Amino acid sequence: MRSFPKSAGRMAAAAAALFLAAGPVSAATIAKPNPKLVVVISIDQFSASLFEQYRGDFKGGLGRLAREGVVYPSGYQSHGMTETCPGHSTLLTGKSPNKTGIVANDFYDTATGQKTYCLADPSVTLALDPSAKGVSPKLLMASTYGEWLKAASPKSRVYAVSGKDRGAINMAGHGADGVFWLTPKGFTTWVEPGQDAQQRQAPVAALNARLAADLKKHPFTWTYADRRCAAKEGDYVTGDRAWRSALPLPKPANAADAARDLATSPYTDRVTLEAAEALRDEFKLGDGEATDVLTVSLSATDFIGHRFGTKGPEMCDHLLRLDQRLGQFLDSLDRVKGQVLVVLAADHGGSDFPERLAQQGYDAGRVPPAAWLKTLNGAVRQQLGLDYDPLVQAGGIESLYVVGADGKAPGVVDHARITAAALAILAKQPEVYAAFDSNTLFTTAPPPKGTPPDEYSVAERMRRSAYPGRVGDILVAFQPYKSPASPGASYVAGHGSPWNYDRRVPIMFWWKGAGGRERVLPIETVDIAPTIAGVTGVTPPTDIDGRCLPLGDGPGC
Repeated sequence: MRSFPKSAGRMAAAAAALFLAAGPVSAATIAKPNPKLVVVISIDQFSASLFEQYRGDFKGGLGRLAREGVVYPSGYQSHGMTETCPGHSTLLTGKSPNKTGIVANDFYDTATGQKTYCLADPSVTLALDPSAKGVSPKLLMASTYGEWLKAASPKSRVYAVSGKDRGAINMAGHGADGVFWLTPKGFTTWVEPGQDAQQRQAPVAALNARLAADLKKHPFTWTYADRRCAAKEGDYVTGDRAWRSALPLPKPANAADAARDLATSPYTDRVTLEAAEALRDEFKLGDGEATDVLTVSLSATDFIGHRFGTKGPEMCDHLLRLDQRLGQFLDSLDRVKGQVLVVLAADHGGSDFPERLAQQGYDAGRVPPAAWLKTLNGAVRQQLGLDYDPLVQAGGIESLYVVGADGKAPGVVDHARITAAALAILAKQPEVYAAFDSNTLFTTAPPPKGTPPDEYSVAERMRRSAYPGRVGDILVAFQPYKSPASPGASYVAGHGSPWNYDRRVPIMFWWKGAGGRERVLPIETVDIAPTIAGVTGVTPPTDIDGRCLPLGDGPGC
């Protein structure tokens, strides 16, 4: 064993004593941001597992946020029905879907017997297609950060852009200055009675013309930007379809297929970020005395995940392209005169398609929705002697509605009989983890204060999806990796479960001088809005579910 002189030992002891006397070493003080522009970015279906898988490869915008920002790698959507519309409704309201009213992408109205889209509003039209079904924030039952800000600072502006209407509208809320989303005809918005469609569309009219001309001159062809992704190619069978996961995609057979291929590609996010940059520059957001807000929802990750899965070459190439394009967008924010705070999160996560998971040894499989619901209805009909199907679904068999023979809400006695019979049958099904009576969930106590979001029970997760009059009468949690969806030509993988692979997402806060800090303990997406409110001096409603997180040094906001 090597020996050291006694003098060296005395010097080490003295140094240790000085260290202990001085107290712990602290890093350079980091002040919380004071932004004039808050940019909130949601990457649709960007799970924490995807972030972790590619984090080392991100060199552009995602890389910058991950290296220089305040990074929470374990953010959680707190609810159980993890779909796009409810997930986006949590990001800037500070509330879970049981308070926002946005419980799913679609729900069933038992008063009318009709399926309803989460943002449906028949009183409005769309600027680029007056014949299309109208959408607006009318069904969003909570206010957003942008609304809180405008109430405190009337000169503040709020703009939103997305590849989907539900990404833009839910984040902007009510009373925004401009809300736009991508359609095959370009970016559009809604038009209320008495409003001028051309005037409503004006902020994106020049952009739409420029994008159309550019696409005609330079058609987008999706080939590998990074050949490393080609190593993930493979052949699969989903349902009765054999296909190869690879780029470029097969040549489209018709115009409809060509439009689908374009939307389900990195092109969607590329032009969405171009629209965000154009809105920022046109309205000089962040250049004035008041704080402004720009929300950006990037939809391509979700489109690609549904069609190709999350672990193939398509997702690999898309995320590396998105990282680069997001870097260009962040560079464009250098033109903002005031400080910029960028927040990045996701509306939900997602897993890969069951067939590929099964090849990897996971106990994964499918629950065919139509056949499954038919069998369940048959069992309930036989047990109760009914001559009609008493259970219907709107957007998925995770949320079942009890109806009478007319397709509307039955009487109290019949409702109780049908619900009890269905729950008893579901309790014996091996593919079902648990089934819940929503009337019971409405009054279920929340978890003890301080419970980490990754420790919420499945019942508590489902409770946070339970909004009276919109959610199903029976909520079903299927076993992990059991996908309640049938595969198709444009759909192989989904999300929507209460499991952490669908709930866990990265959350990052970045501004120049943020300091590059990693905070590994879990937080919730409902914490985002009160945190932004805290750094901009805005008071959120008292009934929010989230809490303010300190972005500077110290425990306080």
